[in-house]
Amino acid sequence: MSGLMQADAPPGTWQMSARRLRSRRVTDRLMRGLIWLSIMLAVVPLLFILGWIALKGAGAINLDLFTQLPGPPDDPHTGFANGIVGTLILVGIASVISVPVGIGAGIYLSEFGGSKTNIAIRFATDVLVGVPSITIGVFVYTLMVRPMGSFSAIAGGVALSLVMIPLIVRSTEEMLKLVPQAIREAALALGAPVWRTVLRYALPMALPGVITGILLAMARAAGETAPLLFTALGNNQWSAGLDQPVAALTLQVYFGAQSAYEVQKQQAWAGALVLVALVFITSVLARLAVRRAHARTR
Repeated sequence: MSGLMQADAPPGTWQMSARRLRSRRVTDRLMRGLIWLSIMLAVVPLLFILGWIALKGAGAINLDLFTQLPGPPDDPHTGFANGIVGTLILVGIASVISVPVGIGAGIYLSEFGGSKTNIAIRFATDVLVGVPSITIGVFVYTLMVRPMGSFSAIAGGVALSLVMIPLIVRSTEEMLKLVPQAIREAALALGAPVWRTVLRYALPMALPGVITGILLAMARAAGETAPLLFTALGNNQWSAGLDQPVAALTLQVYFGAQSAYEVQKQQAWAGALVLVALVFITSVLARLAVRRAHARTR
């Protein structure tokens, strides 16, 4: 049969097929090469930055760095213990504000909102994601710092919450959309109201992804500096209260990098390394949460 097909084929048909095959192979190899080049262009700068920070900051990592307060600029036995605690306080305040708001808005977008309302909320969320963080800092400064008469941890937490909210909203919405519609229909068929269907069935199934979004938003907030310059300001001592200026690790890295003293510059590199490590640990925890979620659903 194949011999008959070859005999009936017009002259040059097999040569044209071979040329097309070679052309497709060349195109495939070219596209693969471009893909690998894109990967290298994305990964190599990241590895270079991480390696450079580790090279510069590893030598200044010691116990004093995590247990001592800032002191004389030429004293190597100082640290940023207050900055680490202050960062945790600021991210904690931001999380208390942003997590309920973000999850609630995500649930509304996924389950209850009308088309026009959803478009408006999504547009506002996307705009807020793209707003420079320094603009958020100026906004909170005008809204809270000036009326209160002082910089404060509360103002810093509010500024960071505005950074976190849109990330949590979109991640919650997308995770809820991945929950099969049949689960909702089954719960509604058994007489469960819509709100209970969402809270008892849809949200628990989407919870690992929602937690992942929250962790990534917290990592983003922990690395912010610009909003805190206008809200938390920074503090070389322990903060006396949430209505007082508070230290933050990012602020100490920022001010240390501008110092004329080599000791403070080294500590700034060490602080940057600690921040990178915190972001890395948060990302790993997010990945583990997703894997456990997939393992449970299988």
